[in-house]
Amino acid sequence: MEKRTVAQLMVESLKNEGVKYVFGIPGEENINFVDAIDQASDIEFILARHEQGAAFMASVYGRLMNQAGVCVATLGPGALNLVLGVADAQTNSTPLVAISAQGGLNRIHKESHQVIDLVSMFRPVTQWSQMILEPGAVPEMMRKAFSLAERDRPGATYLALPQDVEQMPAPETLQPLPIPPASITEPTKTDIEAAVDLIKSAKHPIILAGHGVVLKNAEAELQAFSRQFNIPVATTFMAKGAISDREANALGVVGFMRHDYENFAFDQADLIIAVGFSIQQFDPAKINPNGDKKILHINMFREDPDSHYNVSLNIVANIAKSLARLNTGLQAENVHFPKLKLPIKKMRHHELTDHVTDDSFPLKPQKIVTDTRAALADDDIVLVDTGAVKMWMARLFETYATNTCLIDNGLSTMGWALPGAIGAKLAAPNKRVLAVMGDGSFLMNVQEIETAVREDLHLVILVWADQSYGLIKWKMDLSLKHHSQVDFTNPDIVTLARSFGAIGYNIQRAQDLAPTLTKALAATKGVHIISVPVDYSENMKLINRLGSVTIKL
Repeated sequence: MEKRTVAQLMVESLKNEGVKYVFGIPGEENINFVDAIDQASDIEFILARHEQGAAFMASVYGRLMNQAGVCVATLGPGALNLVLGVADAQTNSTPLVAISAQGGLNRIHKESHQVIDLVSMFRPVTQWSQMILEPGAVPEMMRKAFSLAERDRPGATYLALPQDVEQMPAPETLQPLPIPPASITEPTKTDIEAAVDLIKSAKHPIILAGHGVVLKNAEAELQAFSRQFNIPVATTFMAKGAISDREANALGVVGFMRHDYENFAFDQADLIIAVGFSIQQFDPAKINPNGDKKILHINMFREDPDSHYNVSLNIVANIAKSLARLNTGLQAENVHFPKLKLPIKKMRHHELTDHVTDDSFPLKPQKIVTDTRAALADDDIVLVDTGAVKMWMARLFETYATNTCLIDNGLSTMGWALPGAIGAKLAAPNKRVLAVMGDGSFLMNVQEIETAVREDLHLVILVWADQSYGLIKWKMDLSLKHHSQVDFTNPDIVTLARSFGAIGYNIQRAQDLAPTLTKALAATKGVHIISVPVDYSENMKLINRLGSVTIKL
């Protein structure tokens, strides 16, 4: 009987952590590990076409499942290709465990083929980065990697597995460690009383909801708190959906590069109740430019110091519990803020409805957003890539539940949404998944179309095409009054899609987008890629329009 190897023990540890999918590419130095995954039951290896794509698949899977996604690569260049997706997960507070091969212990001390110091390379972009040096360390190091990735402020971890260690025998006495039960931190009585006093003394409080609300499943408590005391709520891009846009107090998102409708509400506020917020999601200077507003910080961790985020009071505890206790405390004090008439919602609504019947071509961004929203159900999942498309979708795409509009706003990486859609579909196989991308982002990881086709996934990819890096052009025009080095040409989407075994559509009239989206989403199988020309002259018009807007609550 063959002895169990470290590679097999690693896979047992993955199964112990509840891992169902491992995303990656095998290499010469990790063939035993990949084969052990392939031979195991109840765990599947998803072969990607680029390690960066594998990391994005794992990251989005982990984000939706609220448990660590796992990506795998070989040593050297394969591991380095993981770095961007790993850093993206870390800055987005998304749980992810990355595992790569490394040269054997017999050669990593010297200059050797494809060997570089991977542990040092991953250390700045992870919670923890380490190398497995002997079989006895595997159970503890695997448990630690997942524990740190899934802690109160989630993030990425990295393990290097030397080629010779992978093949070493692992005695049966070595077993995966048990997973301890999760603990819930309760807010203190003193903190709740101080927070009640702080809110009571405010005239115009406003809630800034961050991604922590989603991570800690505190959406119901947030909405109940907002309703009970008539406090308006704005969210960061990554917390979009934490309060339904159908709620009367929902303001939308903050994060636009200049003043947007929501920012004007912060101008009037004297207290910011920041719930699940971290400054990586959004620069607080945009809502507290003078650093003079009072801030109540409610999260599982203290925030990094920032001159525009001077916290008056920290409640570092379970978010849902903290909001529930605050709700009870404020009701006991008969705190109640007057019902507000919020012109912000009406202005955003008009921006959309003014373009419902707009048949101009190329299509206005507002028209594309309107047609996209109409084609999707409330619980369908849309992933919005980075670029000008993100600004329009984040601002105007109405969202009614968490994790139905995914935006990357930590590292704000281009090209993540196409591979991310694969991770999303595997995490939520019964939901329809749409990736919305600019044409600049689309070609960055276009090879993963083959992965989606091979895995027989039903996905829809909507490409906003303007043959340029639209957001950079926008910012150049804004700052320099001209632009350069941002324009390119695109392949024909129909031909490109067909070459991958997918289905392509070129939108040639404004009236064709809505029925094409509906058709592609209604299909039960296939990867559908839709190219829609977009008129980004609306970008500067928006800047000019917002420059003349003033709002009082």
